[in-house]
Amino acid sequence: MSVVATQLKKGQCIEYQGERGIVLGIEHRTPGKGNALIAATIRSFKTSKTKTIRFASGEKVEIIETDRQKLEYSYKDQSGYHFMDTNTYESTALQEDLVADALPLLKEGQEIEVLFLAGEPVSVSLPPSVELTITSSAEGVKGNTANNPSKPATLETGLTIQVPLFVKEGETIKVNTLDNSYMSRA
Repeated sequence: MSVVATQLKKGQCIEYQGERGIVLGIEHRTPGKGNALIAATIRSFKTSKTKTIRFASGEKVEIIETDRQKLEYSYKDQSGYHFMDTNTYESTALQEDLVADALPLLKEGQEIEVLFLAGEPVSVSLPPSVELTITSSAEGVKGNTANNPSKPATLETGLTIQVPLFVKEGETIKVNTLDNSYMSRA
């Protein structure tokens, strides 16, 4: 199925010049002279690299049919990271290179969205925020409250992030999955 470039949306999968990828962002540009342009930021499924492609506003773009499934992380072994479909209880093994960006925030029982292209997994997405428990954190220094101070905290997945001084070891916090930053207590 093909659409005009002006109808492209974030999250759609396209094929352009023999390469397949997912649209990460769209920007409509109208220069002083000439026709309007559509600048689409695309991440390639083959190379995982991001690039910006410019389309003329009337240019046709091929949309690829995909399947998005919510899968729950079960465990890791030598064959990969195993995820289960909670409706059918079928297990899917994903390779580390596919889940590498999500690993610092991934824990057992967590649900993620997996994008399938022709039955093959090509991309994973975490929810906007995840809840993780702090396993170790230093005590905040009493009286040190100027300039919004923070301290390092190690989470159950092994990731270390900066948290406010009042957050203590053993507490569960919300972490922003876009930039791995503290959001709030859970």
